[in-house]
Amino acid sequence: MSIRVGSRDSALALAQTQSIVERLARKAGTSVEIVPVHTESDGLAPELAPLDSTGVFVSALRTALTEGECDVVVHSLSDVPTTERPDLSLAAIVKRGDARDSLCARDGLTLETLDAGARVGVGSPLARAQLRSKRAELEPVDVLGDLDSRLARVENGELDAVIVGAAALTRLGRGDAATESFSLSEWPTKAAQGALALEVRRGDEKLVSALDHRATRLTTTAERAVLERLRDVCAAPLGVTAELDNGLLFVSARAYSSDGSRELTSSHALYPDDSKNPAAELAARIVDELVGAGVAELG
Repeated sequence: MSIRVGSRDSALALAQTQSIVERLARKAGTSVEIVPVHTESDGLAPELAPLDSTGVFVSALRTALTEGECDVVVHSLSDVPTTERPDLSLAAIVKRGDARDSLCARDGLTLETLDAGARVGVGSPLARAQLRSKRAELEPVDVLGDLDSRLARVENGELDAVIVGAAALTRLGRGDAATESFSLSEWPTKAAQGALALEVRRGDEKLVSALDHRATRLTTTAERAVLERLRDVCAAPLGVTAELDNGLLFVSARAYSSDGSRELTSSHALYPDDSKNPAAELAARIVDELVGAGVAELG
């Protein structure tokens, strides 16, 4: 029996999937093959790609899975909707990579040393708000496209810097492009950033369950719970970080106004064994506190 693993047909996605395939083959003791899943957005020039392209990619992978083209699909968990599908299961969340964002700037510059007016590529409302919060005199520029195309815009002088996920740089062997990586306490990132999830048809969980990493599942589930609960209140850009420290699950969330001029932070912790649903309990505490502080006014 060969396990067919569906992957988006891009350099980063295929690199991520290859690492999963090698581990899955060792654990399952069987052959594993990659099935590239192409969408209409793959191969488009960045300016032609749809703004909601991550949703397009997730949908395409899920269609390939439900139609039997593959047995497993690999997602960047930060792209996956928080609402569960009754016919599908996120059967494994593998050990997380670097959750931080990195700055890739010309001439080895850092966020602090970029000149006023420098053009900095950002790929999300969260990164735009954070950039405005830290350095309001810089010019955020929305960027689309794959990692190499974003870095190329710095190399050719179109941008002075670009902000990208540290894990993506590492997985594509471009870690040397980073001139600075931001502390999660100062620059929290998207829920579940840096984590990969393996999705299967409901009932097929045993295919990949050996790759599930308990600590990563716990922390990313907590982050995604905060995101899901806050989205019922407002659409403010949200950075959220969860970590396990000596058995204590600590979650911190920071919501921003779209222009970065205001921000609200809430942090709570508990021992997972003391709660029936630690992710949901912490999310409720955090969002209730943010609501009481006026988060709905941010966006």
